Amino acid sequence: GRHVFDLSAGALLGGTDVETIRSDVWGTDKRINSTERRIRRRILTHLTAHGVEGISGHLAMMSVVRDAERIGDYAKNIFDLATSGSQLTEAHREDLIGLRDRISRMLAKVKNIYGTEDEAAARAFGEDADSICRHCDERIDAILGEAEGGSEGAAAALAYRYLKRVTAH
Repeated sequence: GRHVFDLSAGALLGGTDVETIRSDVWGTDKRINSTERRIRRRILTHLTAHGVEGISGHLAMMSVVRDAERIGDYAKNIFDLATSGSQLTEAHREDLIGLRDRISRMLAKVKNIYGTEDEAAARAFGEDADSICRHCDERIDAILGEAEGGSEGAAAALAYRYLKRVTAH
């Protein structure tokens, strides 16, 4: 998810040529989707063969896998926004670049949090994610409240929305 997010955000915010990464973005998303289906199938097979003991953990794992799949979908939305030719104001671009960097670091960090089951780190992670989501909502509200946002405002509002959804998942 982080790979496809970084590629897509780079195309939107960093000027990466969309044609040089298009097949990587779509291919990565297909692998994410395939992996999600394979994991869900294995979980269901396990529950069928071994009963519902520990079902809450299995359901939690299915939720995590679904969130990972959604990150890929939102990254594709960011890529589509990059291909639309929409422009961002310099102020929006700078703020979005800062958010992109924070989110990318969070996506790298989440793997370790799950692996170590560090509850304190998970709480801090959740607080950081909530902070980013609030910031995105505030920026969207401000853009929508502007008298004339034009295509730059629309592109920025969509970018904030997609970054928020990646963070939320």
